[in-house]
Amino acid sequence: MPDVQALAIDLDGTLLVGESLSARNRDAVKRAFDAGIHVIIATARWRQMAERIASEIGLHHTPVIACSGAQVYCTEIRKDIYDARLPQAFVEQLYDLCNEHRCIASATVDAHTWLKIDQKPAPEYLSEELKWVEKLPRPETDADHVNLPRIATVQGSSTIALVRELHERDFTDQVNIFDSIGPSGRTVITITARGADKGIALQKACDHLDIHHDSVVAFGDAHNDIEMFKVAGQSVAMGQADDSVKQAATHVTAHHEEDGVAEFIETHLLK
Repeated sequence: MPDVQALAIDLDGTLLVGESLSARNRDAVKRAFDAGIHVIIATARWRQMAERIASEIGLHHTPVIACSGAQVYCTEIRKDIYDARLPQAFVEQLYDLCNEHRCIASATVDAHTWLKIDQKPAPEYLSEELKWVEKLPRPETDADHVNLPRIATVQGSSTIALVRELHERDFTDQVNIFDSIGPSGRTVITITARGADKGIALQKACDHLDIHHDSVVAFGDAHNDIEMFKVAGQSVAMGQADDSVKQAATHVTAHHEEDGVAEFIETHLLK
């Protein structure tokens, strides 16, 4: 296998099963890191959650690709090195659709994420950065800044159809929509600005680390990982990924419930 300088690893459906990190995956990633390979967490989730997983593994001074590529956060300097926001006109209409129709929706804005769901979750499901709302609030505007989200998600088939219609009618040149599978196993659409995807974000992270993108092995299971696969020198699709994701990858490993990330690392990188 060519020289590998970094791993870029998705979380949901890749490194994690539900919310859990297995001991085997944790140990394999930590062994790679201790061997001098950079580890980049690359997730659709907010960066605080990615930082917690990095801490659980024992990683430090690692870039975090969050919000499906809309944010690249450097844990060493504690600041963003890339930050892309959804356009205001789209956000306002998206929020209206989600507020008028039954769905589960989220919007990640700066240091917190709004969660719109019919009933308030039990306190243990919320956190300092995850806040429940009955309706998504209008973006706050001041003289210099509009508080726009980096990423939004929608779950609920009828509302997803309406969001797709809005996108196709007015915003195909400004907004990305990707299908993914959430922790519950249901389809979720992930929405970012057109200039934000995991491929662009991976290149930004490589530039920051001063490594070439060809030296990266990227792991993922969903459509929003394909752009990252295109940038990385090698790519690994999880065993449960659909055919389009597998065809975009250079390798296919075991199902995420069978520790597919660890299997690949153990077999190809830590022999």
